[in-house]
Amino acid sequence: MNLIDMLPGQGPAAETVCSRKGCRTAATTQLLWNNPKIHTPERRKIWLACDEHVQWLQDYLNTRDLWRETRPLDAAPARNTPEALG
Repeated sequence: MNLIDMLPGQGPAAETVCSRKGCRTAATTQLLWNNPKIHTPERRKIWLACDEHVQWLQDYLNTRDLWRETRPLDAAPARNTPEALG
């Protein structure tokens, strides 16, 4: 472990927290999205969601035509795919 991992909100544990504003619950789902106005079609950004907020975040992205796919958290994209470049 390095010093950065010891700071609040840093390190591996920080990466699995729900993306909903104010939520600090562990994420179980990833929502892949992209904004076609600024991203290439193959690029995917990823939001993480806990069980309570997955539907809310998906609806938010759907309403704005940004949502592309919802996956379980353990189904992470491969490192060299465009999705992983988020």
